[in-house]
Amino acid sequence: MPASVRFCDRQKFLWDGEEYDSPSAAEAKKGQYEAQGFEMRMFAEETKYFLYTRRVVKEVVVQGEAPP
Repeated sequence: MPASVRFCDRQKFLWDGEEYDSPSAAEAKKGQYEAQGFEMRMFAEETKYFLYTRRVVKEVVVQGEAPP
């Protein structure tokens, strides 16, 4: 099992929890994540490929009561 966290350029990336058998399968999923605004890194270990994701929070929305 790969590491659940990897650091690249002092930035933290989290494993997406999937093992990909080919680079083309990993690249297809990587494109889906990037379309959702994630930064991606792909790593190969032996015959498997692993994706690590990162997304910076740009806006925080707090739900609750509206101010009076």
